[in-house]
Amino acid sequence: MSSAITAYLLLGSNLGDRAALLQTARAHLEATAGEILLTSALYETAAWGREDQPAFLNQALAVRTRLSASQLLDQCLAAERHAGRERHKRWGSRTLDVDILLYGNAIITQPGLTVPHPRLAERRFALAPLAEIGGQLQHPVLRRSVAELLAQCPDPLPVHYLPG
Repeated sequence: MSSAITAYLLLGSNLGDRAALLQTARAHLEATAGEILLTSALYETAAWGREDQPAFLNQALAVRTRLSASQLLDQCLAAERHAGRERHKRWGSRTLDVDILLYGNAIITQPGLTVPHPRLAERRFALAPLAEIGGQLQHPVLRRSVAELLAQCPDPLPVHYLPG
């Protein structure tokens, strides 16, 4: 068995009962991917890429996993399928989206998987919840903390913290 690593994931949903879909995703990931160490609050965020759709609920997770990055991606995709995700349009509405933002300090570039997430520094909706649970984390490519990336993020779309 490989040693455990902490990965940071972003959950998002803008169709159906968004909060319930995120809860179902957390349960699926805890059962299949590893222990959830930290969970951010929920954030309501404007849709990015295609703004003509409902707002998203987003949440960041820190997961202690023994899965490889590829195996973790498989479990993220399985959680999406379990939630009824259908892929019709890029950046379109979805019941569930699960992205790997960071996988320890790894830099991974392979077909279907790039870590750190290639657009993390451009997306306030990902940086805000990630900063809540890991603001001190260093982006392994950009060599800046998540908090610094959030402070310098060019994304103008609103992100609203939803107190629990």
